[in-house]
Amino acid sequence: MSDYDVRQVLLSTDDLDASIAFYTETLGMKLKFRDGAHYAAIDGGSVTIALATAVDHPIPGQVVVGIKTSDVDAAAKAIVDSGGAVVKDPYDDAHERRAVVYDNKGNGLVFYSPLSR
Repeated sequence: MSDYDVRQVLLSTDDLDASIAFYTETLGMKLKFRDGAHYAAIDGGSVTIALATAVDHPIPGQVVVGIKTSDVDAAAKAIVDSGGAVVKDPYDDAHERRAVVYDNKGNGLVFYSPLSR
């Protein structure tokens, strides 16, 4: 079994309020949480639809797939070894270890793993 678990799809927005309204009012999905004026998580069932402005989006303007893994560094290395590229090397933020990469065809991916603190 793979150590990779697709958990979210990150979408770009330049108007978080309008995007939240679209998914909650038009489609009837539930808002899981909102982080200020830059990020919101919508309950998409088996995956979260993440809405982010350029402030919080890892590759603004692109759809990016968020993949949970136990080893972010190994995932980033596997991407590079297979013809992809690193956008942002593995790093720790307040809650997670992350790496932002392109796959071998230029699609954006974020690998992440919760930090044990």
